[in-house]
Amino acid sequence: MADTILVPVDGSPLSKRAFEEALGDAESTVIAFHVIDPSDPGYSAPLDVDVSLEPLHGSSEWYEKAEQIADEIFEELTALADGTGVDVETETRRGDPARAIVEYARGTDVDAIYVGSHGRSGETNLLLGSVAELVATRAPVSVTIVR
Repeated sequence: MADTILVPVDGSPLSKRAFEEALGDAESTVIAFHVIDPSDPGYSAPLDVDVSLEPLHGSSEWYEKAEQIADEIFEELTALADGTGVDVETETRRGDPARAIVEYARGTDVDAIYVGSHGRSGETNLLLGSVAELVATRAPVSVTIVR
C-alpha cells in the first residue's frame, strides 16, 4: 500500500478504473490529475461530437470548456471516494500529458502512480497507450498500469 497515489484521469473508463484501484490501495490520499492537452483540437469535445462545431481550438471558450470537463471528471471521481476514508485531491495542468504527469510526480511527494493502459483515444486492448508507456518508463516512482 502507498500513502499517496497519483492517478492521471481523462474521463475514460480505464482512468476511472485506475482511480478506483488507487482508492482501494491508498493509505491516505489519492490525487486525481487531469491534463488539458492544447495540442489536441478535439480534446474538449466528447468522442461522438463533430469537432468543427466545438469552440475554436485554443480560444478562451475552448479552455473554459476543457476546464468544465475536468471539473465534471473530478466531481464523479470524488463521489466514488465518499465513505472510503481516503482524501481526494484534484489538480489540473495544461500541456503534454505524459510530461505533465512525470513532472508533477517529480515535484510532489507521491508514492506511486496508477494509470489506465490507454485513454480516450485508445480503443484497443492490445496496445499500451503512449501516455501510459512514457509515464511508466520516466516516472520517479512505481507505476501500476490498469487494464
